[in-house]
Amino acid sequence: MVTSTRLRGVLSPVITPFAADLSPDTDKLIRHCRWLLSQDVGLAVFGTNSEANSLSVPEKMAVLDALADADIPGARMMPGTGCCALADSVELTRHALHHGATRVLMLPPFYYKGVSDDGLFASYAEVIERVADDRLRLYLYHIPQVSQVPISLALIERLLKAYPDIIAGIKDSSGNWDNTQAMLERFQPQGFDVFAGSETFLLANMRGGGAGCITATGNVNPGAIARLYRSWQQPDADEQQKALDALRSTFAKFPMIPALKAAVAHFADDPGFAAVRPPLVSLNPQQTDELLTALQARDFSMPGL
Repeated sequence: MVTSTRLRGVLSPVITPFAADLSPDTDKLIRHCRWLLSQDVGLAVFGTNSEANSLSVPEKMAVLDALADADIPGARMMPGTGCCALADSVELTRHALHHGATRVLMLPPFYYKGVSDDGLFASYAEVIERVADDRLRLYLYHIPQVSQVPISLALIERLLKAYPDIIAGIKDSSGNWDNTQAMLERFQPQGFDVFAGSETFLLANMRGGGAGCITATGNVNPGAIARLYRSWQQPDADEQQKALDALRSTFAKFPMIPALKAAVAHFADDPGFAAVRPPLVSLNPQQTDELLTALQARDFSMPGL
């Protein structure tokens, strides 16, 4: 398999700031992306914590245009391009490739439940064949607790056999380490890159030969997570992992997306970052105070934001 065009390390499903009219605020998004890149974290725009499925395809394409115009490098991105409609996945993937974002993270079509591996294989195969671009590196997105459409080991094996240079890896957000470990053991020797779905499993994933992690809290704690990725073989790696877990537990006490946005809004001194798009709801003032008090107790900061 071709490995020279792969991404490794820590990526953040970048929060999507919204303006007062709930349109994507690309100025704020560019600001946040630049900060993440300065912390050595890549950009998984249009991930779950980006509120991606609350954005239309034209909105996502316009966001990619704005990022490109701001010289945010496509080579540091892994845009989420998986949609329920086949044509939408194809159009968005082509647009990402147009801007040099050749690695894409692709949900399965998730509206219909109980679909077979045959159906999922056909969906991914149609996208690959219609995009028809040898530069494409497709990372599967396994988040069954949300999508209710799991990506089985048998499906991965079948896709790798059919498209060995296109199917590049997976983000395993199942929260099931046994599943991640099975992917590492069966497919990593073939050059298949396995990203943990949060920093909770980053150290274990690296020890198992994984590629890194794609994590929500990369939006707020990128430097420390990237440090563990770089130094996972050092004697203090387990202590680093414990510290990352402790901070994540603070955010996990609240609805994750509104909590991430509330923290960014506070440390960026820009209340506009806190806005979410319905059906999500921002933290109320009491929740925000509780979150910020808990972060202060941990001496948490977001330097340079």
